Amino acid sequence: MARTMRAAVFVEKGRIELREKPIPEVGPLDALLKVTTTTICGTDVHILKAEYPVQPGLTIGHEPVGVIARLGSAVRGYREGQRVIAGAITPSGTSNACLCGFCSQDGAGTAHGWKPLGGWRFGNTIDGCQAEYVLVPDAMANLAAVPDSLTDEQVLMCPDIMSTGFGGAESGGIRIGDSVAVFAQGPIGLCATAGAKLMGATTIIAVDRVPERLEMARRLGADHVVDFSKQDPVQAIRDLTGGRGVDVSIEALGLQSTFEAALRVLRPGGTLSSLGVYSTDLRIPLDAFSAGLGDHRIVTTLCPGGKERMRRLMEVIAGARVDLKPLVTHRYRLDDIVEAYELFSQQRDGVMKVAITP
Repeated sequence: MARTMRAAVFVEKGRIELREKPIPEVGPLDALLKVTTTTICGTDVHILKAEYPVQPGLTIGHEPVGVIARLGSAVRGYREGQRVIAGAITPSGTSNACLCGFCSQDGAGTAHGWKPLGGWRFGNTIDGCQAEYVLVPDAMANLAAVPDSLTDEQVLMCPDIMSTGFGGAESGGIRIGDSVAVFAQGPIGLCATAGAKLMGATTIIAVDRVPERLEMARRLGADHVVDFSKQDPVQAIRDLTGGRGVDVSIEALGLQSTFEAALRVLRPGGTLSSLGVYSTDLRIPLDAFSAGLGDHRIVTTLCPGGKERMRRLMEVIAGARVDLKPLVTHRYRLDDIVEAYELFSQQRDGVMKVAITP
């Protein structure tokens, strides 16, 4: 095996470059994956714009599909050459957060100070997977074998986008017969729409302005679509629900305007499930929040991770409950990842998700 690899690294605001880096050394509990397919996430664009801080020189990316190249001496239950995925969240399984049932917050709230998003390590606190190889920590808690019947692109959404979108539906506590509004139909919002359908919602309203995304939302389970460039989405949703409002609204963009709209469409006692990554402080309007007396719930979700989560998501795909492969609209080689970032960050050419192959 070579000693170096190509990797996409954060350099400075507005610059991610392909560079040569050493192939990681494997510790006892680690696994080294040869990456076969990965992708670019909206969070990576926040990093590119320096809206989310990471150290210069860090390899970016947190959605790996690959083949085990090396195993740590203490890792059991896996073999080299096995095709696997690992979630964007790579919990240790032993921290206080994990044992409380919040693996995504693994590492947060330690004696050394509060660090949110502690379970998100790839492309955040350790080198990520937009590279030829990626080191997976705590391999036995995080590696999930990919069934031979599924392709890389079929499972590419599992590590983050599918897990996050479904997580927003789950955190919202959607019940059979519920009405749900999903604000923004980017990849995460589309997965939230699909998740709401799977959880039993019978009136799903998808909000966006891009015709292709609204059509995809219908394919994934939306009963109604609202083009916010043509009508006020709050009024449209109230009309569609007979003035009642929705049981659950899901905010999947990370803007003040969509957060506020998601709050305004709730019925009394409804739940706002927030998935967006926000770049500025949020404000809660007094009237929409009923001065704090409306029995509303606001919940947030960071992508659930770990091998059992990945296994369950792949079961959903293998069972033909949802088909997310159409979300992959563009394909690039790792050599051309800077071009792929430009396309994705500018949202050109109808892009939804980009498959990157080293």
